[in-house]
Amino acid sequence: MKIAVMGAGAVGCYFGAMLARAGHEVTLIARPQHVEAVNRSGLLLESATFTGHIPMHATVEPSGVDGADVVLFCVKSSDTVTAGQSIAPFLKQDATVLCLQNGVDNAERLQSVIAQRAVPAVVYVATEMAGPGHVKHNGRGELIIGPSSASADIAKHFSAASAATTVPDNVIGALWAKLITNCAYNALSAVAQLPYGPMLKVEGVTDVMQSVVAECLTVARALNIPLAPDLTKTVLALAGSMPEQYSSTAQDLARGKLTEIDHLNGYIVKKGHDLGIPTPANLVLQVMVKLREAHRQSDNP
Repeated sequence: MKIAVMGAGAVGCYFGAMLARAGHEVTLIARPQHVEAVNRSGLLLESATFTGHIPMHATVEPSGVDGADVVLFCVKSSDTVTAGQSIAPFLKQDATVLCLQNGVDNAERLQSVIAQRAVPAVVYVATEMAGPGHVKHNGRGELIIGPSSASADIAKHFSAASAATTVPDNVIGALWAKLITNCAYNALSAVAQLPYGPMLKVEGVTDVMQSVVAECLTVARALNIPLAPDLTKTVLALAGSMPEQYSSTAQDLARGKLTEIDHLNGYIVKKGHDLGIPTPANLVLQVMVKLREAHRQSDNP
């Protein structure tokens, strides 16, 4: 398959690397420093089982999606519409666009600006950019994608490339489970600048996470979102599988970038407000992260 990665940060680079290693033609669309490094030496993938440079093409231009059978759409949630508009003229007619993003409504928002099928996806991977053209894999690496005419074939090819991919009936429930997990972990890891393991050892953190999850579940039930009954237990157990992982929100703050907090805890706050459901724990975490953003911006005007 010919694959393009729009917004090739940590997630996009990891899956792009796995697919390129399996022989697929991959083009990364990324920031200039990453593009230069990849075109010069290939993408450096560092993982527990493999470390090496993987040759592939990279560009800063949205036209890099031209001719791609599958586009991994990995931009920040706040950039979904503008990035979608930028690639729309170059997408081939039967391309499938997979939204490998945080949040639950990106595919819907992307679909409003492209003619091709925008397919929601849930990503479970611990990864980070360790430098220009250098992605570090810390654990996991699974995808859950929504149904489409191409989804079964995509899942087969991705799984063969050691990127385990499934196509469940309840992708909405999977998206919300990931959203709730992000709401529980991301802001706390970001404000503390701690990975998950040490973060959960701090007294009171688990109580806060349980309050956040309870609010999310109340909102989800009001929206008739189907979720597993033991989701709270599953969310709290996540830290054990990736204790050294910092949340993507923590990584954004550490790099002085704006976060996706309005599409995580902020999304729960907004939906709760619309439904008349109080969400004070989620609101506090949203505001704390936005305060950290404001602090970083005041340091770097």
